[in-house]
Amino acid sequence: MKNLGKMMKQAQEMQGKMAEMQAALEKAECVGESGAGLVSVTLNGKGNMKGLKIDPSLFNSDDAEVVEDLIIAAFNDAKSKVEVHSQSEMAKITGGLQLPEGFTLPF
Repeated sequence: MKNLGKMMKQAQEMQGKMAEMQAALEKAECVGESGAGLVSVTLNGKGNMKGLKIDPSLFNSDDAEVVEDLIIAAFNDAKSKVEVHSQSEMAKITGGLQLPEGFTLPF
């Protein structure tokens, strides 16, 4: 029973740390770029778009499809950075705990 109590305490501590991490992710920002910096997208740590910058030189083009592709590429770049950041923060909390494949935190 002593080990069960210890395990429950550790689970509560981890739950508190996860709540802190979620709040920190909300404040974190990752910037993705495309077109050599002509388009940049800023996402928070939860993947929500917080900003979009488009170089004015792109508006001289009649090809809106190029701008659309650059926005998508910048978003995808930022999204991959958010995922890396989130995984890094999660590893700090779990202490490198190896989770089964397909199992992710938070639940």
